[in-house]
Amino acid sequence: MSKTLALWVIIIVMSIFALRFVQGQDETRVELAYTEFRDQLENGNVDEVTFIQLDLEGELRAPITREGRQYTTFTSILPNGSQESLLEQLETQDVVIRAEKPQTGWGTLLIGALPWLLFLAFWIWIFRTMQGGGNRAFQFSRSKAKMISPEAPKITFADVAGADEAKEELQEIIEFLKDPQKFARLGGRLPKGVLLVGPPGTGKTLLAKAVAGEAGRPFFQMSGSDFVEMFVGVGASRVRDLFEQGKAHAPCIIFIDEIDAVGRHRGAGLGGGHDEREQTLNALLVEMDGFESNEGVILLAATNRPDVLDPALLRPGRFDRQVVVDAPDVKGREAILRVHAKKLPLADDVELGILARGTPGLSGADLANICNEAALLAARRNGDKVAQADFEKAKDKVMLGAERKSLVLTEHERKLTAWHEAGHAVIGLRVPGLDPVHKVTIVPRGRALAITASLPKEDRHSYTKDWLQGQLVMLFGGR
Repeated sequence: MSKTLALWVIIIVMSIFALRFVQGQDETRVELAYTEFRDQLENGNVDEVTFIQLDLEGELRAPITREGRQYTTFTSILPNGSQESLLEQLETQDVVIRAEKPQTGWGTLLIGALPWLLFLAFWIWIFRTMQGGGNRAFQFSRSKAKMISPEAPKITFADVAGADEAKEELQEIIEFLKDPQKFARLGGRLPKGVLLVGPPGTGKTLLAKAVAGEAGRPFFQMSGSDFVEMFVGVGASRVRDLFEQGKAHAPCIIFIDEIDAVGRHRGAGLGGGHDEREQTLNALLVEMDGFESNEGVILLAATNRPDVLDPALLRPGRFDRQVVVDAPDVKGREAILRVHAKKLPLADDVELGILARGTPGLSGADLANICNEAALLAARRNGDKVAQADFEKAKDKVMLGAERKSLVLTEHERKLTAWHEAGHAVIGLRVPGLDPVHKVTIVPRGRALAITASLPKEDRHSYTKDWLQGQLVMLFGGR
């Protein structure tokens, strides 16, 4: 029985019960005791009656009041042996007398029994799913991890650019999964867990998938938020089930993305969901201590908030190694752009090195977005290839925002804005030591009315006094 069919069964059962309840609550008739009915009959207030064996239905000549409401129809139940004397009195009072057969057909029996039959069928389905079929009725306590088999299309280190140091750190994981005896013969112990730390969009998840692709092993992926639910104990059960699946497919890799959702400091909760999260974290700590490295289960996790993780999670023996996946430098950005530009038909004037110099601080996800936006811009102008101008416009859109074409400026305001940006540009060209001026525009984007963009030759990690003073001079040049 599918979930849709089960839902319809429940709806039908509830509808029939509701219909029978409404039919049973007939508010147009009042139920009279037999003595009350005889009093109304003796007072000449009964107009007609209908006999259905010992059930009696009838109408009154004048309404009677019960609980603030008036009724002209009634029902009553006759005692055994009272029909003959009652008939004589009814004929004396000129009451219209009718008789009907009780409804005992198959239709009536079916309508009465159908709700109970459907209810019984529903519970039979529940117990059958509990006994077989993988316990589908209660799978909310099972792990939601997605398994990527080695036969699936692989992601390798060739698909990851701009993170050379992180790839070198993870290379040991790959060598262990391929040849575990290489480390075991010298008494070495592979780290049980590796924590990937870095800002959003820097490729932590991609690196974890690449490790599994290079090693050719099963890969289990799960988000930290998938562990905790509203039911108590579900998170801990999912943790245990996840590691059981990993041991069954060893050697393999278990990857928990956004582990800070379940691995935060303990003791700060006020009950409820916090207690459930702490139980889940305790189960995770036990499992990480419980499996040995020779079982071939490698735990990778990713977070951009390492400061909020519980210290017990980071101690040696659990996450032995932390790999920093930071924003790429200028060479890394160029390499990332080349990876994403492989899928695009590029024009001859495209220089990805210039684009990489003009995108300091952007992550791999941002650079992928720039390539996608450039392709969309080329398609809008019906171009056959993606040109450098498309990349420049895409870069401005990602970094600064879309063009504000609806913004209306007077001619005087446009001249003032142009003089302002010209001042920045002239100072940038004349003051030695500053980054070369790359572009000046008075097209409004985002919150800026105009932009003077410089193109650094390389990323800076420290600044000289002359360079900082030159920046101040350039800022004042727009006055």
